[in-house]
Amino acid sequence: MASSSHFTPDTSSSRSCKYDIFLSFRGEDTRKTFVDHLYSSLKQHLIEVYKDDEALPRGDSIDQSLFEAIEDSQMAVVIFSKNYADSSWCLDELSHIMRCKEERGLIVLPIFFDVEPSDVRNQKRKFGEAFAKQMAANVTKAEIWRKALFNVGNIAGWESKNIADGG
Repeated sequence: MASSSHFTPDTSSSRSCKYDIFLSFRGEDTRKTFVDHLYSSLKQHLIEVYKDDEALPRGDSIDQSLFEAIEDSQMAVVIFSKNYADSSWCLDELSHIMRCKEERGLIVLPIFFDVEPSDVRNQKRKFGEAFAKQMAANVTKAEIWRKALFNVGNIAGWESKNIADGG
């Protein structure tokens, strides 16, 4: 992990983590394109990355394994795409990421892949349509998810439209 010390604010005061980066993304939108390229590039730079299809132990409870991996990471990179909010798994993952940000200082870096930060923050346009479906199906979690989306939408991140060849 020494090679990635530039990702951690102060490694002397932070606890040792198994992963440098936890990747949160909607598989059907970005797994075989952006996420696979990002993952490969990070691994080439000897950065320890948690990506569910590479690191999730077979036979484990998915939610518990994901939450433990988030807790055992220095940073979470959340790749928001148009259908990210169409997954209750992604929304639960995001809520846990934001809880870890507040409770233990997890660094959160959002990437807005073909969506605007304001779409995430305010659940608008295609992103909002996807969120509305989950909100209707999971009324008890809706407010927790909405707060997490609002808070992460206020974090400075990368927007694909501002990156060369990003759309």
